[in-house]
Amino acid sequence: MKKLVVLSGAGISAESGIKTFRDADGLWEGHDLMKVASYEGWMENKALVLDFYNQRRRQLHTVVPNKGHITLAEMESVFDVHIITQNVDDLHERAGSSKVLHLHGELLKARGDSFSPTEILDWKEDIIEGDCDAAGNQLRPHIVWFGEQVPAMEEAIAIATQADYFVIVGTSMQVYPAAGLLHYVANHIPIFYIDPKPATLYEIENGVEIIAKTATEGVPYLKELLKNGI
Repeated sequence: MKKLVVLSGAGISAESGIKTFRDADGLWEGHDLMKVASYEGWMENKALVLDFYNQRRRQLHTVVPNKGHITLAEMESVFDVHIITQNVDDLHERAGSSKVLHLHGELLKARGDSFSPTEILDWKEDIIEGDCDAAGNQLRPHIVWFGEQVPAMEEAIAIATQADYFVIVGTSMQVYPAAGLLHYVANHIPIFYIDPKPATLYEIENGVEIIAKTATEGVPYLKELLKNGI
């Protein structure tokens, strides 16, 4: 079974109603990014950071996977589908995808505020000050903040190097190190870029088939392309 590797970004979840911070009405509007998405911001005002992510978590409970998520899950009947996502929501999993790697963490998980956390907890409710792990550390969202290392990157690179097909969906290709995964895809491998307003960065200008559609339109379109042998 051929390996289909998908790099997904905020665009696919936006169609389910999750706002993206790069849009004009994005969820970061009104917030200094470094106040709510950095360790420095966390140390300065834990209550603000917790409230910000508590709101995101509550919103996540109100949305459902869309046709883009669902079609990727359906494609597991034909391909060995591996999803590498920049998104912190669980919509790929809820759609039925079985191999999902989260580069930037997961909104429905929490960990102790420690440089060497020993336990990642499933956490679907609000996190409040005073919620601690077994070692007594304050819980924080299991999110990779700006300036922090991306622990899953090594695994993502290994997956990308094994791709028979590589698909980019709903991402601006401006966030690193995730955007750099393209450099690890073998030269002869077909690459598809699904986005209604695809980026024109030099990394994706050559040798990439552009599908200028939204995820809900573009992923089903890609499924038909691959089913018909392109």
